[in-house]
Amino acid sequence: MREKLVSLLENSYSPYSHFRVAAIAVMKDGREFYGVNVENASYGATICAERSAILSAVSAGYKRGDFKELYVMCDNDKIGMPCFICRMVITEFFDKKASIICMNPKGDEEIHTVEELCPYPFSDEDLK
Repeated sequence: MREKLVSLLENSYSPYSHFRVAAIAVMKDGREFYGVNVENASYGATICAERSAILSAVSAGYKRGDFKELYVMCDNDKIGMPCFICRMVITEFFDKKASIICMNPKGDEEIHTVEELCPYPFSDEDLK
């Protein structure tokens, strides 16, 4: 998966931050959806790689609970974690025990469950 992410970093559109991010959402049936960060001169219109990958899967017909794991890579020595907007989207579609694998191109990685990344999520249960 690391090689796919390194290659995918090249597709990032990040002319403002120069901070490239790639993500791969893996479905329970094995299908993969790719995403990269896409920046915008209006910074609020920027979309993160994690959401790009997840929303591609949703656009292809996948639903909550169909997601197995998510891989994320930033193009520097640090291991980047999903931002909190992405964590909200992750909690919407992934099971609490699903793995989020964050890595850098050097080979370092950290694996967390959704529950670890977002221990107190806002969910549909809060809307009842």
